[in-house]
Order: sequence, then C-alpha cells, then structure tokens
Amino acid sequence: MNGGGSEEAAEAAAAAPVPLEWKFAQVFGERTAGEEVQEVDIISAIEFDRTGDHLATGDRGGRVVLFERTDKRDHGGNRRDLERMDFPIIRHPEFRYKTEFQSHEPEFDYLKSLEIEEKINKIRWCQSANGALFLLSTNDKTIKFWKVHEKKVKKICDMNADPAKAAGNGAVVGPSIPTSSKPYTANGGCLDKPVGLSNDFSFPLGGVPSLHLPLTSSEISLVPRCRRIYAHAHDYHINSISNNSDGETFISADDLRINLWNLEISNQSFNIVDVKPANMEDLTEVITSAEFHPTHCNILAYSSSRGSIRLVDMRQSALCDSHSKLFEEQEMPGSRSFFTEIIASISDIKFAKDGRYILSRDYMTLKLWDINMDSGPVSTFQVHENLRPKLCDLYENDSIFDKFECCLSGDGLRVATGSYSNLFRVFGCSEGSTEATTLEASKNPLRKQVQTPSRPSRSLGALSHGFRRGADTSGVDTNGNAFDFTTKLLHLAWHPTENSLACAASNSLYMYYA
Repeated sequence: MNGGGSEEAAEAAAAAPVPLEWKFAQVFGERTAGEEVQEVDIISAIEFDRTGDHLATGDRGGRVVLFERTDKRDHGGNRRDLERMDFPIIRHPEFRYKTEFQSHEPEFDYLKSLEIEEKINKIRWCQSANGALFLLSTNDKTIKFWKVHEKKVKKICDMNADPAKAAGNGAVVGPSIPTSSKPYTANGGCLDKPVGLSNDFSFPLGGVPSLHLPLTSSEISLVPRCRRIYAHAHDYHINSISNNSDGETFISADDLRINLWNLEISNQSFNIVDVKPANMEDLTEVITSAEFHPTHCNILAYSSSRGSIRLVDMRQSALCDSHSKLFEEQEMPGSRSFFTEIIASISDIKFAKDGRYILSRDYMTLKLWDINMDSGPVSTFQVHENLRPKLCDLYENDSIFDKFECCLSGDGLRVATGSYSNLFRVFGCSEGSTEATTLEASKNPLRKQVQTPSRPSRSLGALSHGFRRGADTSGVDTNGNAFDFTTKLLHLAWHPTENSLACAASNSLYMYYA
C-alpha cells in the first residue's frame, strides 16, 4: 500500500505527452550575413487568425503584412482525402505572402508637443465575412479597422485590329481619330470613355466585327480599405486591444484606462476601467495588458506592473474598477530587492482556448493560472533565472524593461515565450510533463536545444498544486556563450489548431512545426 504514491506518479509520467521535436518550416525576410537591418523593418506584432489560415505581422514602420496558407489543397486532391489514405502524410503548414498595406503614419500632437510614431503595437483579427478579411491594428494612440477584399481591376487594352493586314485587304483608312474625351468608333459614332488610339489607325471594309472594347476586366487584386478610425480616446500609450466573442465589441487598454468600443461606432467609447488616482503621486501600478475571455463576452482580464491579474465581470457594474477575482503570487519573506517590482511586472497575458487558464509572462518567468483558484499559479516556468545575478547590468542597459510576449498551444498542453540571443522556449504544462525545450530562431532551431529537468517548487507536482520547471543557474545560454541582449525574440504566436509557431527575430519571420 505504501507504494501507491510512486505508482500514481509513474502513471502520470506515462500519460504525459512526449516532448515535441521541432523542425524549421520556412522564413520570410531572412537577413544575409552582415546585412544592416533598418529600424522600420523590425517586426513588432504577430497574430494568427481564428482558423490559422492567415497570419498578420506589423512592423515599426507602420506596415501590416498578410500571409495566407497554401498547403490546404494538394495537387492530388483535398488534404482531407489524403488523410483518409493508409500511409501517413508528413507535412507542415506552408504560408505565402498575400499582401501588405501602410496602416499607420507618423503623427505629431501639437497640443502636447508629442511625436506619435507609426509602430504597430498590436494586431487582432476580426470575424471574416463574404470572403473579406477584417482586422484591427493600433499604434500608441490610434486604432484602425481594416477590410481586405478581392476586387476586379479594369485594364485598358489595345484594339485587336492589325493595320497592316487591314491595308492588304483593301482597307479604307478611317478618319483621323483624336485622343480627346470622345474618340470616334468605326461607324463614326462616339465612345463614352476615352481610349488612347493612334491617329494612323485603319479599318477594313465592312468594319471590324471582333473589335475589343477599350476597357476590359482582367485580373483580381487585393484591396485594403480602412473602414473605421478609433482615435482621441487614450491619453497614454495603447498597450493592448482585444476582440470580444460577441463579434461586435472590442477593448483597448493604456497605462491607466480600458475602453470598450463598438466596431461600427468610431466616435464614442465607454471607459470601463480607470485606475488613475486623484493625485498622480499616489499612483502605485499601471495596466500592462488586457484580454477578453475567449467565450464569455462579459469577462475580461487585465494585468498590472505589480504582477497581479484582475478578472472583471462587466455584468456587475458599468465601471469595472472593482474586480471579481485577483490573482497574484505572495512574495517570499526576505526576498525583496530594488529590482523586485520591476521584474514582477507582467508584460503579456493570454487566455487558454477554453478560457479556464490564463498564461502570464513577467521578466523572469511564465506563470499558468487557473481562474477557479486564486491562491497562486498552478505552474511556474523559469525563463531567465540565469540572469538574476546580472540584474544591475540589465537595468543599466534598459533590457530589464523588455516586454516579452507569451502564447499557448490550441490544445492547452504547451506554452511558449521568447528570450535573448533570438532564443525561445517551449514548456509542457500538462500534469507530469517535464518538457522544457530551448530553440533558436534560425534555420537550425535545434542547434541550441537543451532539455532541462523539472524542479518542483512544492511538495506535490500535480497541476493543481503547482510546479516550477526549466530553472538554470548558469549565466550563459545553452551553448555556453554570453547572452546577446541586442537580439531578442519578443513576439511569437502559436497556430490555433496545430503545433506550429511563428517567431519574429528582428525583421525576419521564422516558422516552425512539430
């Protein structure tokens, strides 16, 4: 009977998913050796749409670039047909460049003497309709609602009559055809629209029965159109936008306020959270990230610079300053230092697909929270523990203020986040999993791979009691080299239905699959 605990642990370990083997899929905008990257080309936002068939990136130059998936249909038939065959199909998602457009331009606020840069802070996909794509993009002050749709472009083509052949058949040279607003036709009438015909054009006897109209619809091109501009609602820099599951509203968050918008109304928003004190000297924390619940349209969560997450129910009151739940980890006695509050600041939060868990990223760790348990995180993953002795240097060069994003897999079994030296880390978060893989954003992601053993933070390793993994006490990366703080992987996104990751390393977009 005494061995029951070890047997349960063995069963949990056996049931845990096998660590994924990650492989390089493709890269867009790869740099050559020694190539200098322009500041405006650095990617600042990545987002998959709900289906995973489209991917959007934004950069510091205010551009939004769209990619679409191309491996949905194979030469031999539909992908679903291939899956019904007896032999296994080894494939990975393939994307191609679709289109790009200039979303934001640099502005200047003359009232506040403030320059507003064009950098895209966040991109969020909206529900598509009638074959058109819709998305929201924002810089520090202005949110824009874009529609990207196919449109037939009319092209002016030449007449199909050959003057030389017409003259050989006894053609009569027609009257001189001016290039004015109403040129003549073969029977002496006038066209309603101008065409650029030359004056020596000749007509064969009996007219030209196969004469083309001067305007023809030929190719289909993608046309981006800005449908709404949501401006002048934020005094501070916008750090988050998030769509509601109702398909009609979204929120935007800055340091002190969260506003609720209707997609169809651009000149009015409702302030639902306001943490600005009457006296700014009493300010103790700011909002760092906000996101709607994926299925409940009345619930949202926002994080703060003090390491806490607040869950808000909009049914309670119009002004949601009082939260329904508060998630924060208690500080260990005697562990406080000058850097404690800085590294505790949460830079990003994400809901799991089912809405049960919230993933948060602070400077040192990833934390997974169960919204039904506010006593502490159920899992803590060490990302930068090896940098703890270097906090003074990181403070001096401002690296300690870098805002790393995080993401969850569609099945909720794994989480990922970025690091320095263009590294990113993938952790297994299911019960009994010890997966902690370090990969490099390059064509050889396994070059710096390391499997770090788990390190339980409490006596029990079950998901409901929390555990810590991936701790590393060395001051170097997995190859033994010092971290390069100039190359940082801040932005990444997980495909909603498959084990596929998109990572931004400077101006390059790397994609991996497992």
